[in-house]
Amino acid sequence: MKKEDIKKVVLAYSGGLDTSVIIPWLKENYNNCEIIAVSGNVGQTDELEGLEEKALKTGASKLYVLDLMDEYAEDFIVPCLKAGAAYEGYLLGTSHARPVIAKGLVEIALKEHADAICHGCTGKGNDQVRFELAVKHFAPDMHIIAPWREWDIRSREEEIDYAEAHNVPLRISRETNYSKDKNMWHLSHEGLDLEDPANEPPYDKPGFLEMCVSPMDAPDQPEPVVLTFEKGVPVSVNGENLCVKDIILKLNEIGGRNGIGILDLVENRLVGMKSRGIYETPGGTILYEAHRYLESITLDKMTAHKKEELALTFAELVYNGQWFTPLREALSAFFDKTQEPVSGEVKLKLYKGNIIKAGVTSENSLYDEDLASFGESDYDQKDSAGFISLYGLPITVQAMLDRKNRK
Repeated sequence: MKKEDIKKVVLAYSGGLDTSVIIPWLKENYNNCEIIAVSGNVGQTDELEGLEEKALKTGASKLYVLDLMDEYAEDFIVPCLKAGAAYEGYLLGTSHARPVIAKGLVEIALKEHADAICHGCTGKGNDQVRFELAVKHFAPDMHIIAPWREWDIRSREEEIDYAEAHNVPLRISRETNYSKDKNMWHLSHEGLDLEDPANEPPYDKPGFLEMCVSPMDAPDQPEPVVLTFEKGVPVSVNGENLCVKDIILKLNEIGGRNGIGILDLVENRLVGMKSRGIYETPGGTILYEAHRYLESITLDKMTAHKKEELALTFAELVYNGQWFTPLREALSAFFDKTQEPVSGEVKLKLYKGNIIKAGVTSENSLYDEDLASFGESDYDQKDSAGFISLYGLPITVQAMLDRKNRK
């Protein structure tokens, strides 16, 4: 699509550095086009304060703030939790937020009859793929503008220079210029001193950690947590029935004050390079651990092992921006089936960044204390002899053949 034909652009707007400078840049480079800013609220509530004033002041004609929290929790986080999906240890906080935001972005673009959708993702990162594949799914003919692939700006420092020259207000300074992404599930930190894996993260620096305290500063006494699941979905915390969104928010508070869920990770990006990030995922880390604990007594061996294999495939699909694909949907159907017996109660203790298992129960438990006991039971230990003979038959036959060939 020619630049001169683009009259109205819908911008994925967070109010952060990238999207703040994009508004005046679009005005300068796309014929003073109308810009409609869209922010998807996936739990970064404190970052939404003053967002409309800022968007309008920098040149947008209007701002939509979409409440996506329940949809995000139930339709995107829960499927990943059921799968036990993690990418190299990362619990997909940015990855599974992008498709729900992009979906809302397209809905506004179609409603406003926009000519193009714009995002602030860099050409080095994963988010450009996640946003654009989702847009292609819902609006395959929509033109996409990615300023980082067009403009002459080459660094966040140059972005700050541009912002200052265009009187764009910023909440950061050159010293606190970490690249951050926040939602109800996590907070990520990248850039500055973190780019060197040799540097220890400044956990004790005031303002660095936002969702968690440093484990060293957590209480000296463990805090108990009781979680209840129904078919793999969390339904209550400490006896209080809550929706998934509120369970996550509640566990963020509990886990955060105990230093739970801080991850220092060098990961393999989709585009091929390695990157280092610090992730805070307090509530999500508790949910994943509790869910695995419950599955240990409710899933049979073959299902559990196959599920573990497919969880990696699922995580790679989500990480790589392929949420809206037949394979992701098919795998979700598989994981939904595996979760039918995953109901019960999980007890944990949280202590200085650690999650300690404290008991698990389920009416669907496959654990038979009588069979597993080292004491007297109905299990006939003589049966194992015949089992070993049959199980080892291929080894026996191969050994006999080897011996024959050596003669």
